[in-house]
Amino acid sequence: MKRDKHKDYLHITRLSPNKYVRVLLMIAGTFFVAVGLIGIVLPILPTTPFLLLAAACYSKSSKRCHDWLLTNRLFGNYIRNYLEGNGIPMRVKLSTIAFLWVTISISAFFFVDTFWVRILLLVIAICVTVHILALRTLKPTLKT
Repeated sequence: MKRDKHKDYLHITRLSPNKYVRVLLMIAGTFFVAVGLIGIVLPILPTTPFLLLAAACYSKSSKRCHDWLLTNRLFGNYIRNYLEGNGIPMRVKLSTIAFLWVTISISAFFFVDTFWVRILLLVIAICVTVHILALRTLKPTLKT
């Protein structure tokens, strides 16, 4: 019997018992998929984090959408590579870190007046950067 390599991820779908929460999570998941799609085309937007957020939202709201996202030919690989522990591509790591620091810096120095909030934003940026750098880097594969 042939084993479905995506079957391992189907068990993580645990729907919320609250119908309204499921609807809100479905809307949020769809929004994150849209932003992730834009991120495929625009190098300034990181794709993987938004698709992971969509997968998390769909896992609590819709088994069908969750399964579709994980098996999608366009961006299913992004999510599966992360969930399987294969990592994320170096380009994605670098663009994510760049986007993080640009947005945190703009927020901290142009929109926040309180010193301790600026420090908190910078500490969060440092922690997220360390986390992203700690993730395994996906090695490019040669297609023959």
